[in-house]
Amino acid sequence: MTAAAPPSPGADDKLDAGTLKIAGVVVIGMLMAILDITVVSIALPTFQSEFSASYSTVAWTMTGYTLALATVIPITGWAADRFGTKRLYLLALVLFVAGSVLCSMAWDISSLIGFRVLQGLGGGMLMPLGMTIMTRVAGPARIGRLMAVLGVPMLLGPIGGPILGGWLIESHSWHWIFLINVPVGIIALLTAIKILPKDDPSPSQSFDVVGMLLMSPGLALFLFGVSSIPDEGTFLATKVMVPMAIGAVLIAFFVRHAFKPEHPLIDLRLFKNRQLSVAVGTMFLFAVAFFGAMLLIPTYFLQVRGESTLQAGLLMAPQGLGAMLTMPIAGRLVDKTGAGRIVLVGLVGIAVGMGFLTQIGAETSYPILLGALFVMGMGMGATMMPMMTAALQTLTDEMIARGSTLMNIVQQVASSVGTAVMSVVLTNQLTSSDLAGPAIAAQENEKIAAQLPPGAMAKGLSEAASGFSTTFTVAFLLILVTFVGGFLLPRHKTPTKLDGDSSRGPVMMH
Repeated sequence: MTAAAPPSPGADDKLDAGTLKIAGVVVIGMLMAILDITVVSIALPTFQSEFSASYSTVAWTMTGYTLALATVIPITGWAADRFGTKRLYLLALVLFVAGSVLCSMAWDISSLIGFRVLQGLGGGMLMPLGMTIMTRVAGPARIGRLMAVLGVPMLLGPIGGPILGGWLIESHSWHWIFLINVPVGIIALLTAIKILPKDDPSPSQSFDVVGMLLMSPGLALFLFGVSSIPDEGTFLATKVMVPMAIGAVLIAFFVRHAFKPEHPLIDLRLFKNRQLSVAVGTMFLFAVAFFGAMLLIPTYFLQVRGESTLQAGLLMAPQGLGAMLTMPIAGRLVDKTGAGRIVLVGLVGIAVGMGFLTQIGAETSYPILLGALFVMGMGMGATMMPMMTAALQTLTDEMIARGSTLMNIVQQVASSVGTAVMSVVLTNQLTSSDLAGPAIAAQENEKIAAQLPPGAMAKGLSEAASGFSTTFTVAFLLILVTFVGGFLLPRHKTPTKLDGDSSRGPVMMH
């Protein structure tokens, strides 16, 4: 048995072997959950043909998973305090793996959607629990370096998901995009049992039943409305407005309620911490712009450039390579200086790369495109994790689980909003063109291409590329707004609430 206590001030703040072991266990679980989102997105056309279902129906394999995440994340903070992070993490892994096995055995689209919800209940807990475990183990002096490690699954998911999904479907069958989680999940489960720190739960805290009845369905309804926007094409559709309005009302009632109980489901009192408030607000704006835009880049390669799914995934690799280059450096620097300086440098990189995408065309050279993605990746590596570090640095040990839960909810909502906004902008741009739709369809069907008038396909693809360009311009403007929050983040090393208190480090059981 070895103790893994945070280092005292002035001590060596490198991540020790014990901490890295725990990080490895956590990263396996988080990577599995994040990869699954992007892998399934590639399989939607396959589900359409396999189950003879419409796109709007098979899209519920994504929507149901997302709503399950949104439902379970709010209660994760309380459950981690009540039952212990290790026990809950093991339960999340079991639910995720069990859901994966059931998904691979689905006999129709309805059963697949139902099993995806079960899978989402486990996947939704893995991210906030992983952040909580690692933040407690590493200590406040090493949060920046820790976030660089936890950023690995966030980077590999969007890059590896399309590649892995395309390869498994083409070489084997759609069942394997779920079955591959079984051996990985078993490894994660066994190593978690052996390596994760012993639990130290706080059973005295009461559960906020009223908060759960308000927040979980409120968040799920709100995100359901948001996720329906691309299909409906407008914010004013009944399917969008009604669930969003009901969800917003329930969330508003939760906000009013959250300041009454001593231990609310989501501790909004954390927003009294100015640094956390600024970091969370900045992260929301960033996630709306960045993740919304990044979802469209593979679509551009597929629809405008006519690349295969596997090729589109490979073309996204420069973004991940750029982030891998800067994220470790940013992690070390943010522990020694303020997050504000690092974030501003990262935002400049993202703005430069996004600026190139605002000029994208149907025949833009690949060196320029891949270079822009590489620069944006470098910017992302110096942005996302330093913002999370700034939010968590000033929290006490008791607040970490609640803070991690709060940040994951904000990120989930922001990503969903960004995806919806960018999808609606792009859809409106494409539908305003008479030739863009047929030209995109002709990329996949030679018969349609033969029916188009001479020059129509080239003109249609040019107009489609113009639609992407306009959408990236919206994302670029939102990135510029994010600079306001970046300037408000601390530019000097932040004193932490746990500095000098090494007695509270968790114990690692081997």
